[in-house]
Amino acid sequence: MPSIFTRIINGEIPCYKIAEDDNYFAFFDINPNAKGHTLCIPKKEVDKIFDMEEDAYIGLMAFSRKVAHALEKAVDCKRVGIAVVGLEVPHTHVHLIPLNDMKEMTFQHKVKMSPEEFEALAQKVREQL
Repeated sequence: MPSIFTRIINGEIPCYKIAEDDNYFAFFDINPNAKGHTLCIPKKEVDKIFDMEEDAYIGLMAFSRKVAHALEKAVDCKRVGIAVVGLEVPHTHVHLIPLNDMKEMTFQHKVKMSPEEFEALAQKVREQL
């Protein structure tokens, strides 16, 4: 059965898409630690990041870097943090989290955003790519 992320890539589940290329996809986390919390994923479903082929892993990191630079320009933050946890969904995903405080990296601190706020911020980030 496809992961929830594969279903998002396939358009079966809506998302606030930030970027996409032939191999990778970026979208906002709908339960964000901070405004702009983004997930970068490979389109090929691989459960654990270190099980990815080396070139795919390097490609995911390069794609994530590009998205992080756009986030840093679009979101008021001190820096963009990165985390790979992988326990929630069995599909490799990189968390990019705009940071102003360490609590935003804990995954216990969450912010609420309306659909309109998500879409406006998504557009702002896309303009920076």
